[in-house]
Amino acid sequence: MRVLKIQHLTTYRYANPVAFGDHRMMLRPRGSHDLRVLSSRLDIIPQPIAIRWQHDVFGNSVAVASFNAAANELRIQSEIELEHYETIDPDCPIEKYAETYPFSYSADEVPDLMRNIERHYPDPQHQVDLWAKRFVKTDGVTNTLAMLTEMTSAIRAQGFQYAARATEGCQPPDETLRLGSGSCRDFALLMIEAARSLGLAARFVSGYLYVPAAENGNIGGGETHAWVEVYLPGSGWMEFDPTNAIVGNRDLIRVAVTRDPKQAVPVAGSFTGAPGDYLGMQVDVRVTSPGSPAPNAQAVAS
Repeated sequence: MRVLKIQHLTTYRYANPVAFGDHRMMLRPRGSHDLRVLSSRLDIIPQPIAIRWQHDVFGNSVAVASFNAAANELRIQSEIELEHYETIDPDCPIEKYAETYPFSYSADEVPDLMRNIERHYPDPQHQVDLWAKRFVKTDGVTNTLAMLTEMTSAIRAQGFQYAARATEGCQPPDETLRLGSGSCRDFALLMIEAARSLGLAARFVSGYLYVPAAENGNIGGGETHAWVEVYLPGSGWMEFDPTNAIVGNRDLIRVAVTRDPKQAVPVAGSFTGAPGDYLGMQVDVRVTSPGSPAPNAQAVAS
């Protein structure tokens, strides 16, 4: 078990004072058997007239802030302290019938998994299909977990270049394959669609990455991170980070799980002002462990 502290600052800047519409924030980690929130604080300037909390359709914790004051800067700062219990192998074994691929989900599970099995992005040249099939053995039995582990490691092994992007949205998976580069959310979406092309239920995870030291090799610190969960009968939703070739939840702090990346935006809102008033956004995320050297943080601006 490790105690971690997360500091997440989002700053929007404007040339002139603007009025703010409601802002929706997904910043609070999902408490579970492997993650326990010890304390949380949310500071917003200008001060909202109200902050309301809700659970979205996926059970993620969402804060909604309303404003009545105009300003030329909006600062949203979240501070979380939590206990994180790391696992590498599944706590519960995969069901015998699902240990090898292909397999079929049970009739009881299919109705709840269906939207996470369906493909969401076009693949006109079947590039994602072909890439996914490379991990299925043609000369013997395909172990399901080994197949997914190899897929998780393939981004690094095949020399894909990591490129942080401040722009919203994801690249289409076939474009990520064509370019051989992308952000963590692009790599996550590629693996999700690859797993779905094989008939597996997969979903998008947004959260934070702990980078304990420079030699750790984790990529994606200094901002929010993205990875994948695949549903394996017996083990349930298991985590895979294709950016860092991580299997299990090591260094991964889960905040939101969604069917599609568009549903997991950490901060979303609107303002009323002139089109040229918006000057940009800056995000600064620091994940530290008390008593451990703090990694170098980086800021992402647009």
